[in-house]
Amino acid sequence: MRRLIAAALVIVLALPAWAGARHTVLMDVMRISELSHILHDEGVIYGAALDDSWLEGQGGAAWAQQVARIYDVSRLSEGIRAGIEPALQGDALELAITFFASDLGQRIITLENSARRAMSDLAIEEQARKQYTARQGTEDSRLKQINRMIDAGDLINRNVTSALNSNYQFLRALVDADVYTMSDAEILEDVLAERAAIEADTANWLGAFLTLAYSPLTLEELTLYAEFGETEAGKSLNNGLFAGFDPLYEGISYALGQAMAMNMTAEEL
Repeated sequence: MRRLIAAALVIVLALPAWAGARHTVLMDVMRISELSHILHDEGVIYGAALDDSWLEGQGGAAWAQQVARIYDVSRLSEGIRAGIEPALQGDALELAITFFASDLGQRIITLENSARRAMSDLAIEEQARKQYTARQGTEDSRLKQINRMIDAGDLINRNVTSALNSNYQFLRALVDADVYTMSDAEILEDVLAERAAIEADTANWLGAFLTLAYSPLTLEELTLYAEFGETEAGKSLNNGLFAGFDPLYEGISYALGQAMAMNMTAEEL
């Protein structure tokens, strides 16, 4: 079986109009629309990798169009909002808005989005990974603050779990389409066999990304951001983001599996 390359139903809860307006403000100051376009572009790149590894590069324009539709920008944005809204209320919501509306908060969003775009270039990603690896195991003060952020948000474990669940849904779709014959236990075994590799890769990519993104910040600014991540507001925001991303990407992965099954079946005809 080809190796998966690890990278929904959107339920909008009924909330008071005022709360909805404040969540819109948070979405705006965090520039979720901009992030959604970046995630769309990442999805297109991932789709091309799936084409190479599963369809031998023969997916063509039809596959590319299917992938682009699956990574619909509105779907991504609304999926993120669906997680944030119930997770952030009251004071936590207001503190998150205040932080990201500040000059520092806006600089952080700009740096994160720029780094995310940059790391779509494999050469830049490789260089960022090398630089991060060279700093591991040292007494680097900046790396300590980045590790605080990773620990506060349980970012490695949560990203690994998300990747495994997404891989499961991709295979589940192929099984449902009768491309493969596997039990749930066999799908799970196949997915979990790559856990160690995914965990190592996730830890390295995450450290490289954060190191690259925050390199222009002073140590004081980086410390302030790490401290925000340890507050109730910071943790609630992190919880909300994962609550949005997890079902969103599980749905996307299942849709990719369905599209892949259609293309693989067509190849056999």
